[in-house]
Amino acid sequence: MNSVEKNSNETAVVVQDLERRFGSFIAVNRVSFEVKKGEIFGFLGPNGAGKSTTIRMLIGVLAPTDGVGTVAGFDIRTQAEEIKKHIGYMSQKFSLYDDLTVSENIDFYSGIYRIDPARKKARKEWVIEMAGLEHHRHSRTAILSGGWKQRLALGCAILHEPPVIFLDEPTSGVDPVSRRQFWDLIYELSGKGVTVFVTTHYMDEAEYCDRLGLIYRGELIAAGTPETLKTELMQEDVLEVICERPQDAMGEIEQIEGIKEVALFGKGLHVVVEETERAVAAISDLLQRRGYAVTRVEGIVPSLEDVFVSLIEARDRAEQPQQEVKR
Repeated sequence: MNSVEKNSNETAVVVQDLERRFGSFIAVNRVSFEVKKGEIFGFLGPNGAGKSTTIRMLIGVLAPTDGVGTVAGFDIRTQAEEIKKHIGYMSQKFSLYDDLTVSENIDFYSGIYRIDPARKKARKEWVIEMAGLEHHRHSRTAILSGGWKQRLALGCAILHEPPVIFLDEPTSGVDPVSRRQFWDLIYELSGKGVTVFVTTHYMDEAEYCDRLGLIYRGELIAAGTPETLKTELMQEDVLEVICERPQDAMGEIEQIEGIKEVALFGKGLHVVVEETERAVAAISDLLQRRGYAVTRVEGIVPSLEDVFVSLIEARDRAEQPQQEVKR
């Protein structure tokens, strides 16, 4: 039995040492992970990190250079066509036809997925209701708002009720209210046992996922639940500083020994430090001496953004000596 098929009853996606090269450029570098059935798995990383390339290999449109994997029990190397029948896929461009009406778009995708005529009408009405488009079924898709297009695109992607759906930056360019509504739909699908694999660079969205994979420069640098990443993988302490003129205070705080990073965060500052107690005293003393009104200086659980930045910087520091040796 192939090692990636051992847990096929519990897992929807299994990947081992997945790699994709474009000439000498390594877009995805020996990535390994598993996604459980019914799980919302978030693939988090900056633009160009390898998220979309990984998805393209998983959905059967790009062959891996190396490594093995299965999606919905089918081999990504040898059963790409079977994978396409058992997944839904939605990109940030929504893959809709603007010149067609809402109804015509749904009919088009019903044909692509070869939905049984007996089910076609019921599935179409489900999409229209889910997307909130009861009064726009005969409207051209081009005139719809971003949020409506987003929900219509999701409905078209899951018309055939696939067990696994891939969402590649699905909320890019959509307003915050529509993003929240879209995530409500994702929760609903997950509650029905659908596996959701979603890429995002929004840190707040990452909090909604059951588990996360952090990808940077083609490598998976961390994986786990949001809580695990925040409480176990952050190597430094984080302080929250609430004071007047926080932007001015940044420059002052950066001069203190033991301060590793200072960044604006909401109405205050997040300060990455080597040791909490000493840093709290030093920051409080400095700001008060410089005449800043200080409301709070205290240690906090880091945000995912704090964790991600810390892990990236740690990876860059680890690579820097190697680059210097090569020179």
